[in-house]
Amino acid sequence: MKFVLEVDMGDTAFGGEAAAELGRILRYWGGNLHHYDLKPGDGSALYDSAHREVGSWRVTAAGES
Repeated sequence: MKFVLEVDMGDTAFGGEAAAELGRILRYWGGNLHHYDLKPGDGSALYDSAHREVGSWRVTAAGES
């Protein structure tokens, strides 16, 4: 099994507050882990504080990307 988390930081990501925004995304995501079995096929979109989709996370089977 493999856990993949991707966040598009972009050239002007998060208005110069990339570290703070990424920290917020990770805290929010971590707080919602109990809603998932964390098995292959699980995943969800990730949103910034302006509610824009900026990435996703997913659990894949071994060997998938």
